[in-house]
Amino acid sequence: MKAKFTLLAWFMRRCILQPGRTVTNQLAGRGQRFPPPEDLPARKLCPSKDMEGECPQEANGSHPEQREERLPTSDLAVDAGSCADPVKTGETVITEGKVKIIFPSANEVFYNPVQEFNRDLTCAVITEFIRLQLSAKGIQIAVPGEEKVEKVVVDLSEGEEAGSEPASDREGGAQVAAVGEVCKEGVRVLEALAASGLRSIRFAKEVPGLRAVVANDFSSKAVELIARNIQFNGVGHLVTSSLADARMLMYQQKAEKHPFDIIDLDPYGSPATFLDAAVQAVSEGGLLCVTCTDMAVMAGNSGETCYSKYGAMSIKGKFCHEMALRIILHSLDLRANCSQRYIVPLLSVSADFYIRVFVRVFTGQATVKASASKQALVYNCVGCGTHHFQRLGKMTSHGSNFKYSAASGPPVGPSCEHCHQRHQLGGPLWAEPLHDQAFVQRVLSALGSNPGRFGTQDRIQGMLSMVTEELSDVPLYYTLDCLSSTIHCNTPSLLQFRSALLHAGYRVSLSHACKNAIKTDAPPSVLWDIMRCWERLHPVKRERLSDTSPAFHILSVEPTLQASFTIREDANPRSRKQGLKRFQENPEAYWGPKAKAKAGGGISTSLQDKRKLHQNKRKERAEDRSHLKNLPCKRLKEGSGAGAAECCPAPEAAPEAVKTESPPQ
Repeated sequence: MKAKFTLLAWFMRRCILQPGRTVTNQLAGRGQRFPPPEDLPARKLCPSKDMEGECPQEANGSHPEQREERLPTSDLAVDAGSCADPVKTGETVITEGKVKIIFPSANEVFYNPVQEFNRDLTCAVITEFIRLQLSAKGIQIAVPGEEKVEKVVVDLSEGEEAGSEPASDREGGAQVAAVGEVCKEGVRVLEALAASGLRSIRFAKEVPGLRAVVANDFSSKAVELIARNIQFNGVGHLVTSSLADARMLMYQQKAEKHPFDIIDLDPYGSPATFLDAAVQAVSEGGLLCVTCTDMAVMAGNSGETCYSKYGAMSIKGKFCHEMALRIILHSLDLRANCSQRYIVPLLSVSADFYIRVFVRVFTGQATVKASASKQALVYNCVGCGTHHFQRLGKMTSHGSNFKYSAASGPPVGPSCEHCHQRHQLGGPLWAEPLHDQAFVQRVLSALGSNPGRFGTQDRIQGMLSMVTEELSDVPLYYTLDCLSSTIHCNTPSLLQFRSALLHAGYRVSLSHACKNAIKTDAPPSVLWDIMRCWERLHPVKRERLSDTSPAFHILSVEPTLQASFTIREDANPRSRKQGLKRFQENPEAYWGPKAKAKAGGGISTSLQDKRKLHQNKRKERAEDRSHLKNLPCKRLKEGSGAGAAECCPAPEAAPEAVKTESPPQ
């Protein structure tokens, strides 16, 4: 009888005992043979507090029920749906994409709704990456809602387009991988820091061509929630939960020669501690997806901390968001070089309060030798913001051979030639292109043929359209407001400044990382000549300028270029003409990073109070004594009116009181 009650509690805890069925019938339905004990009355599933608790973990992080023979997908869905109430008290169900996850109200497992754009973009990029990987094996993928259009076949290893052919011709007799099905020749995916498992479950229900997905986390509470969400969505045939240190798991898979084809790193804060293991555990030509949310460190507020984490010194500047992208790419390539590997960026974006990069990792000793020439130091003027790049290495070709040597420099003098101020030295940074334009075009084409696939699809299309318009060979950018504030004049319009550069014969583009950014191959002297011409049309009061200010030195030089601000038709980029959603406004207050999950749940103080407490924490605050003026006189409290008149005289009577009461000299 005791054993029977234990089995009943086990079934009810996992929501697999259907209402109106006994334990004996349930076991018989699962194909197990037991001696027929005395019948027990059927009990409907009603989860209560005494049934809550952590699922027992095995040494490898798997659950006991995962060792059993798995039910078909349809049976799993029926069992989960037959559960009277799979959501416990105090829990909520969150819907994102095609997934519904159970999430606790306490802050025990991290979740941030603003990262929906991150997850949508990742699903879109991974889908196209898998399409390329499986097409080489003769396998096509089927994405629900996608129209059959002409696909461009791109060999990413060569970086050239191989041609195009209609999808209908290629699909004749070819194997098709569908969403939600196991593809034996598909890819293995690792989400190293899964939290609630939302991203992994979305992969299983929205991305085709998967062989297996591992949702790993170091928190037992998170792994328990992942297991429940896997069962709740019926994707146990594709997704497996894992309780392990992410670094040890990746090193173990590398040692066992079972690398992952795709590794997703989305930690709370810096991913620096996981980068070395990730570049080694990913397969040859595999995809590495990395998110960084420690933007204060990477944007120049703590250059020494940035160096300790990423091996590069960050500096403050208007180009800080693109600099952060180039710092993480430099760090990834540097750690990959230690294993004779190198990276090829597919897409690098800066959005909201974080950056996200998608890179492929290859092995090749000859290509690794060229990595030094892909890195550069940046000299940034503290007065006018002019920047110059200095490559670390130099690669010259001699026929079919290459010679590698140290670069010559520096590109600047002791002080800035424009404003006579000093330079700051930052880097090393990744100095090569941030994106693979052919791959980005594939993602855009797939999104256009499948409208409404993602909740943030409009923003994805707008951002990727700007990415395709960027000058890939121009690192960093200037901003219009910074150029104008340097010489204290009003700001020209974006079309006027772009037209002036185009009239001068230079290329110019915008940047997805900043709304007022200008990327151009024009030298800084041309930019300041254009600003001098603009200042002549809108003069400033030069008598108010200090002799040592950057504006005085810049405006004291006559321009050698006569700029034309006549609006050109090609000055307005296509994404701007089409009115795409390029820079999204915050939909609500405090739309940004959330508080870190805690073991016991709950947040001691609100995030807004914490921000106010830490604001200007590096500055010494003067003691505020204004509250002392409101304190009453001590003698007034004691009731001595005469004493109060002596210590607190009226302001008008103060000089006479001093003269009459002072002793004779």
